[in-house]
Amino acid sequence: MNAPDEKTPFGFRLLASQGSARAGVFRTPHGPVETPAFMPVGTLATVKALDPLDLESLGTSMLLANAYHLHLRPGDDRIRLLGGLHRFMAWSGPILTDSGGFQVFSLESLRAVAEDGVEFRSHIDGSRRTFTPESVIQIQRNLGADVIMQFDHVIPGQSDAAAAQGASDRSIRWLERSQAAFDSLQKFDPAPCQALFPIVQGGIHPAIRVAAARTIASMNDWIGYGIGGLSVGESKPDMYATLDRVHSVLPEDRPRYLMGVGFPEDLVEGVARGVDMFDCVAPTRMGRNGTAFTHSGRINVRRSEWRDDAAPIDSECCCSTCARFSRAYIRHLFVADEILGLRLLSLHNVHFLVALMRRARLAILDGTFERWRREWLARYLPDPPPT
Repeated sequence: MNAPDEKTPFGFRLLASQGSARAGVFRTPHGPVETPAFMPVGTLATVKALDPLDLESLGTSMLLANAYHLHLRPGDDRIRLLGGLHRFMAWSGPILTDSGGFQVFSLESLRAVAEDGVEFRSHIDGSRRTFTPESVIQIQRNLGADVIMQFDHVIPGQSDAAAAQGASDRSIRWLERSQAAFDSLQKFDPAPCQALFPIVQGGIHPAIRVAAARTIASMNDWIGYGIGGLSVGESKPDMYATLDRVHSVLPEDRPRYLMGVGFPEDLVEGVARGVDMFDCVAPTRMGRNGTAFTHSGRINVRRSEWRDDAAPIDSECCCSTCARFSRAYIRHLFVADEILGLRLLSLHNVHFLVALMRRARLAILDGTFERWRREWLARYLPDPPPT
């Protein structure tokens, strides 16, 4: 797949690397994704407070939506009847759907795990539902995303080796069932054209992660790989060490997607460890709560010293928020509980991460990534992690 082949709808072309960091192009039926890339999260078929035209204008290439939430409302069957997720949310670019594994397992007291699947109660109305590897594939088939994920068993980041081994083994067994369901549906009806990504689990235990990655790679000629179960409570050094080990065993010519990771420093460190794609709700969630990403670290926009500050949120940012509005105005919007503040700050934060990955890509292509990474982290973090 490393060599371009325009006859196939999916492909990954590796253009350059520096150390473990990679720059490439992931081809999908709805267009190319230049990697490394950050995917804004449209959980319910919308990136909160932002219009698809906003996302397009700031250079977003691929979005994420969530099978669990869309299954509950408005319903994946309804979305299929309305022409699929792309038409439903008026987004013409590539879409990836998360299987809902993280959401289901985070319900805790509202769910029961068995080998067949997970029985849970909807967080909306308490209705009893069941997710199995097969039903989750059907849900994502109905949604029609370009890339869909297997149903996996997610555990807390600091789980012991026994729990991590059990969750990893179950995820692999569920992957076999997911693949069989996917192949059956594809044979019956080849539209929409989709790629199924497996998910490597195993907590922060290197031997479990490596064994899982090798087993999964031997099962099929996967178009890409998901790395799950990180940024769920473990320390950042543990996450980074886990990425180092997984990078060493996954096929080099396939894209790697680190699930649910989206703080700026984690994106930079993830790229340094061979990750190609990221997603997270952090930029819009933090934007709605008044926190902005800047090149000098995070800032709370409600700070009193911003009352008379005519400067933009970040003088080095070229987003429309920073180009048009002052810190004083953004602060005023939040203090006055004006909705526009949430929108402007969400737009800024999403732009910050999309542009950050674009800059990392350029540094890989011109051979300056390691220097750029050190300088960027030293400025963004008062005490950056060791390189």
